[in-house]
Amino acid sequence: MWRKQLTIAVLVTVCTLVGHATAQKNELSGLIGRTFISDQIIPTSTSSDNLMRFGDGLSFEANYARRLMDFGLLSLSAEVPVVFNPDEDVHAALPSRVPENYNSIIVTPAARVNAFPDLGVSPWVSVGGGVAHYSNSSTLLFGGKNPGQSGTNAGVFQIGGGLDVKFFKKFSLRGELRDFWSGTPNLNVSTNKSRQHNLFVGGGIVWHFGR
Repeated sequence: MWRKQLTIAVLVTVCTLVGHATAQKNELSGLIGRTFISDQIIPTSTSSDNLMRFGDGLSFEANYARRLMDFGLLSLSAEVPVVFNPDEDVHAALPSRVPENYNSIIVTPAARVNAFPDLGVSPWVSVGGGVAHYSNSSTLLFGGKNPGQSGTNAGVFQIGGGLDVKFFKKFSLRGELRDFWSGTPNLNVSTNKSRQHNLFVGGGIVWHFGR
């Protein structure tokens, strides 16, 4: 008897979630956080400290998403996260031609799967790919004008996960971690890496709207 009641309860819950899924198909989100980049080795450095280090750049994300399909307790959305890092500091003992900082903008259209999309708490994962644009500062780390390229583009693979928690009608709080695995910016020196992990950790607000 209890199995029959449980089955009915599950079916009712699933049907209810599917019905609610059509209510709010669009969302806009804004987040603030930090981008973390691991150290890189400069093979040609003559200094005992041959590492290139990066600051933990304050970063901002804007994201538009639209729900495409519902599978009961799961939903599939298309999203376009855009992460802007306006000031990524660079630290290196040598060579002196390294720019003192750069900024980056990363755009990676992606597919996102949410669990329990219409309940109060919804974990999710995202996978996608796109492009990054890096723009170097006009000055060098130890002074002088930057003689190198001012900007470079690189391909990006993105994977991430997070948690949405509804707190007021059409608004949710979001915490997330995204790894943007990209080609390295051209910083006027070769390192031991041709690609780097740009780990964005942030939080913000999501607005759900439209049909």
